[in-house]
Amino acid sequence: MERIIGVIGGRRTEKKLLKEAEKAGRLIAQRGAVLICGGLGGVMKAASKGAKSEGGITVGILPQDNSEKANRYIDIPIITGFGIGRNVIIARTANALIAIGGEYGTLSEIAFALQLNKTVTGINTWDIKGIIQVENAQEAIEVVFSRL
Repeated sequence: MERIIGVIGGRRTEKKLLKEAEKAGRLIAQRGAVLICGGLGGVMKAASKGAKSEGGITVGILPQDNSEKANRYIDIPIITGFGIGRNVIIARTANALIAIGGEYGTLSEIAFALQLNKTVTGINTWDIKGIIQVENAQEAIEVVFSRL
């Protein structure tokens, strides 16, 4: 079975978190897993860029009804037309998630994943019960892959 790791986070975030997202994407690809994300900018784009730099496969679950706004690092755009409802698809599809920063959209993905008993690690994200808080992408990857 293919391992699918979600990287979730905001479209607008600080450069430090974008670097962690890119590193997370690289590490996911290096371990032979597929990256799934929302397919747009910010954390999603950075993680996708990192995965592509290592020859990884990237899947973007897009909120629109077309693929025009997908970031250029997405291999497989999934066009939903569901808006924020696409967050359920990301949470259901991923075997585990890494939350990096984020606002309410990220919080909803975290909540769905936790309800589905998925492992969720967090780098500078929401501090709620169930999230395994970590300092960086390397630590997040170690936790996620140890629990798959």
